[in-house]
Amino acid sequence: SPLIALMQDQVDALRALNLSAAFINSSLSSHEIADVERRLRSGDIDLLYVAPERLLMPQTLRLLDDAADDGRVALFAIDEAHCVSQWGHDFRKEYMGLSILAERYPDVPRIALTATADERTREEIASNLGLGDARRFVAGFDRANIRYAIGEPDNAREALLAFLDEHHRGEAGIVYCLSRRKVEQTAEWLQKQGRDAVPYHAGLDAATRELHQRRFLREEGLIVVATIAFGMGIDKPDVRFVCHLNLPKSVEAYYQETGRAGRDGQPADAWMAYGL
Repeated sequence: SPLIALMQDQVDALRALNLSAAFINSSLSSHEIADVERRLRSGDIDLLYVAPERLLMPQTLRLLDDAADDGRVALFAIDEAHCVSQWGHDFRKEYMGLSILAERYPDVPRIALTATADERTREEIASNLGLGDARRFVAGFDRANIRYAIGEPDNAREALLAFLDEHHRGEAGIVYCLSRRKVEQTAEWLQKQGRDAVPYHAGLDAATRELHQRRFLREEGLIVVATIAFGMGIDKPDVRFVCHLNLPKSVEAYYQETGRAGRDGQPADAWMAYGL
């Protein structure tokens, strides 16, 4: 899944910086999980990544109980915290269970992080995670290095191709479509136009999704045509454009999707055309 890919990429990057990081997820064998647990108990791990579903398992909670009792848990960081809000665009009921952290480990600091949360969502995050008295740090959503362009051309595909030809030859980017069928058709069409493009949606088998995501993260100049299934775990600094061939589901979702462009601070484009 994208979350597993995110954990792997984050851990790889941290290890390259000589930080002792690890994850526990379904990609590991029972022997590998036991080894991570042993390292955590011995104090050999600085950062451990787990999904909410994994954290709430009795085995994981017992592991954290032991570590907390020994003073080896310094912080719980809850990423993508907007998932705890039913008003958010990406609600996941498993996040609601993270309220257990405040109840079970009241002396361990907690931080909740998200790139997209309006005031109502922030209130629900604070309430559901027991962070009502916590300090809040809110930044604006304006990304000065991203240029936004929205239009309704007669032929969205041809307009996309002209945009890529003029501004982003040989550069990496994401093209979002709402349906799996449109993803497949657009990726195939771009390939026929000589572009290095691959599809990504939940209907593809896991091995194909993993291959395409890994290629995007590792290679230069690859275009991923995707549904909203593609995004979490994408920490690629040189994404030069994010395009939409359909209207996104919400302004909040649009901001999060376009925010994957230009994370290196260099100029990038958010381009949207809707129509056939």
